[in-house]
Amino acid sequence: MTTKTTLFDAADYLDTPERQVAYITAALKSGDADFVRDALGLVARARGMADIAKKAGLNRESLYKALGETGNPEFGTVMRIVNALGLTLSARQAPSGPAPKRRRTA
Repeated sequence: MTTKTTLFDAADYLDTPERQVAYITAALKSGDADFVRDALGLVARARGMADIAKKAGLNRESLYKALGETGNPEFGTVMRIVNALGLTLSARQAPSGPAPKRRRTA
């Protein structure tokens, strides 16, 4: 007897803007650049790669390459993708506070 399985695609579960934002926020909080890239890719797939590529001013192949497993998109490309997703990035002080200032020694 063989067991039938179906392919799991996390993009299928990122079906609301709230879930998409929560997923990208978790990726950003992790500080892991690969996780952030993957999260942007999953959300882009959930919304439709062709549409996001068009809004970002990229061709679909370039978008797949930038957000793929070995992708290393330039920051400008990341910002174009974020804008195409209708999102913004913001900064907050980290919970541990600022790094201590170094004193100059003569």
